[in-house]
Amino acid sequence: MFMEKTSQAQTHNPQVKAAPIMAALLISGFMGMFSETALNMAINDLIKAFSISPSTAQWLTTGYLLVLGIVIPVSGLLIKRFPTRKLFVTSLSFSILGVLVAGISPNFWILLSGRIIQAIGTGLLLPLLFHTVLIIFPPWKRGTAMGIVGLVMMFAPATGPISAGLIIEYFNWHMIFWIITPFLIFALVFGIIFLPNLTKVQKHKIDLLSIILSTVGFGGIVFGFSFAGESEGWSSPIVISALITGTVALVLYVFRQLSIDEPVLYLKVFRHPMFILGIVATLFANIIIFSGNILLPLFMRAGLGLTASAAGLLLLPGGIVNGIMSMVNGRIFDKHGPKALVIGGFALSTVTVWFFSKVTSSTSPYLIIIFFMLLMVSMSMVTTPSQTNGINQLEPELYPDGTAVVNSMIQTSGAIGTALAVSILNMTQRSLLAEAANPADTQVKAEALISGVQNAFTFAMIISILGLITSLFIKRIRV
Repeated sequence: MFMEKTSQAQTHNPQVKAAPIMAALLISGFMGMFSETALNMAINDLIKAFSISPSTAQWLTTGYLLVLGIVIPVSGLLIKRFPTRKLFVTSLSFSILGVLVAGISPNFWILLSGRIIQAIGTGLLLPLLFHTVLIIFPPWKRGTAMGIVGLVMMFAPATGPISAGLIIEYFNWHMIFWIITPFLIFALVFGIIFLPNLTKVQKHKIDLLSIILSTVGFGGIVFGFSFAGESEGWSSPIVISALITGTVALVLYVFRQLSIDEPVLYLKVFRHPMFILGIVATLFANIIIFSGNILLPLFMRAGLGLTASAAGLLLLPGGIVNGIMSMVNGRIFDKHGPKALVIGGFALSTVTVWFFSKVTSSTSPYLIIIFFMLLMVSMSMVTTPSQTNGINQLEPELYPDGTAVVNSMIQTSGAIGTALAVSILNMTQRSLLAEAANPADTQVKAEALISGVQNAFTFAMIISILGLITSLFIKRIRV
C-alpha cells in the first residue's frame, strides 16, 4: 500500500523514484524514533548490570534528546550546504556506528557514547526526511505524504517499549541494538541506490558564533526542561541555570541571525502567518501528547495497580491509531484543507483530556483505552495538517529552514510537555501527602498520585482550549 500511495504522489520527474526514496528514509526514521523510547524498558536492567544510579541511567534518554535538540536546529544549514545523498549517507553512518557501539558496550559510558552517536544520525535524518517530502511531492499531495511520515513516526515510539520488553524478556538489552542494525544497513543501501541529490548546493558561510549560540540555546532549554521533569525539580540550581543560559543564548541567536548576511537559520519563515499558526498548533499538540504519554502509564500502574507490561499494552492501540489516522487525515487535508481538521482535533482533545482530568481508582481500563485512542485521533487531526499547511506557505528556498524549525519545535515541546506534566503531578502529590495523617500508607500515596494526574490533565485541557482558539484563525494555503 505504501509503494502504491507514494508512486501515485510522486513528481513528474521520472528520475525521482518516490517510493524507494521514501522507503529508505522512513525505515531509517522509524529506527531512530524506535530507539528513542525502546531503551526505557531496559533502564532497570542497566542499573543492575552497570551498578549505576537511576539518575545516571536516565542520561541514556536525556542525552539522546539533548543531542537531537542541538543537531536539528542547524540541520537547515546542512541541508542547503551539502548534497542530499552525502547528508543521508552521513546520517545513516552515524546511526549504524551508534547502534554498533551501543550493542557491544561493556560499560555505561561506552553505551552512552553509542547513544549520542546514534542521536546525531537521527538528528540529521528527521529534517532531511521532511525536506525530501517537500521536494519530491507536489503541494496537492503533501498531506498524504506527510500522513505516511506521521504513521511511521508515531508508530515507532508507540511500539518501542512493548517490543523492547519482549526482547529483554527472551534475550537481553544488547539485542535491542542488534535488531535495529540490519534495517539501518538495508536503508543505507537502498538510499545509495535510489536517492539522488535533490537540491542545489549553496556554499553558505558557516557562522561559528551562531552554531555555538544555537547549541547552548536549544541544548539548554531541552536540558533544563528534561531535568526539571525527570527528578531535579524547578528549584534545582542546575535547572534554573540551564533555562536562563538557554534563553539568553536563544535571544542572542535571534539577534545574530538578523544581523548577518548569511544566517544559519533564515528567520523570514516567521513572516508567514500560517507557518506561525502551524508551529503554535504543533507546540500545543505535542504538549498534550507528551503529557498523556507520561501521565497515563503512571496512573495505570500506581492508580489502577497494573503491571508495566499491561499498561504498555493498553496504551499501544492509541499509538497505532494515531499513526493510521495521520495518513487518513493527510489525505483529507489534500482534499479539504486544514481548518475543519484542526478545529475538530482540538475540540475532540478538549473532551478527552477533560475525561482524564476526572479519572479515579475505579475508572475502567477499557475506558482509558477508548479515550486514549480518541486523544491520539484528535492529535493526528492537528499535527500533520497544521504543519503541512504552514510549510506550504513558505518559498521553496526556505524549506530547509522551515523543516528545521518544525522538528526543533517537536523536540522542544516534547521536553516542555513532559516537564510541566510531571511538575504539576509532583507538586500536587507533595501538597496532599504533607497534609495526610499517614503519608506512608499505600492507599494515601495512590490517591495523591491520582489527584496529581487530574490536575496535570486539567492543565492539558487549558492548553487544548488555547489550541482550539488558535485553530479558528487557520486558513488553507493554496499553492
